[in-house]
Amino acid sequence: MLVAASAERNKEPILRVLRQYLDPAQRGIRVLEVASGSGQHAVHFAQAYPHAEWQPSDVDQRSLHSISVTTQAHGLSNVKAPLYLDVTWNWEKWGGILPQSLDLLLCINMIHISPLNCTEGLFRAAGHLLKPKALLITYGPYAVNGKISPQSNVDFDLTLRCRNPEWGLRDTAFLESLGQASGLLLEKMVDMPANNKCLIFRKE
Repeated sequence: MLVAASAERNKEPILRVLRQYLDPAQRGIRVLEVASGSGQHAVHFAQAYPHAEWQPSDVDQRSLHSISVTTQAHGLSNVKAPLYLDVTWNWEKWGGILPQSLDLLLCINMIHISPLNCTEGLFRAAGHLLKPKALLITYGPYAVNGKISPQSNVDFDLTLRCRNPEWGLRDTAFLESLGQASGLLLEKMVDMPANNKCLIFRKE
């Protein structure tokens, strides 16, 4: 079972954002979490949303195993078996999820540590899979209008690009344009701890 220290730190702040947009008492909410990693977020959020159907996913086999072990250990009946999902795939291959069937597509700490075509695939699929007025919420560090701040994020971006030239902090203006191309409007940017942000996109 994997344990990510960052997930432990950020799961409660992210949950506070989710509660501003989704009512935990509402029944029938369908959520797809992309790049679920260890499964810590899926467990924490599914416990807070007992009436929601939570679908975790990842492309990494160790993560898929960790998600299964973690969710089973908590006995959560509203978390589905993790989906093997490569976000670069066309949306029709996303585990049989029907068009306009999701209330929330959630992506935490993937965009800056994956090639750009992963982010492009995420937004394309969101445009097809989200219900009208439903949400894509992404979390992580971003550049804003061409500027990265503070210095710790500048250093982090450089470290990422040294590890893999295809990685790095993406600009919110670029993500906004990706969203618009798929019928998603950037509704709000929420400042989060440790110089991160939640980006709230709403399907038209």
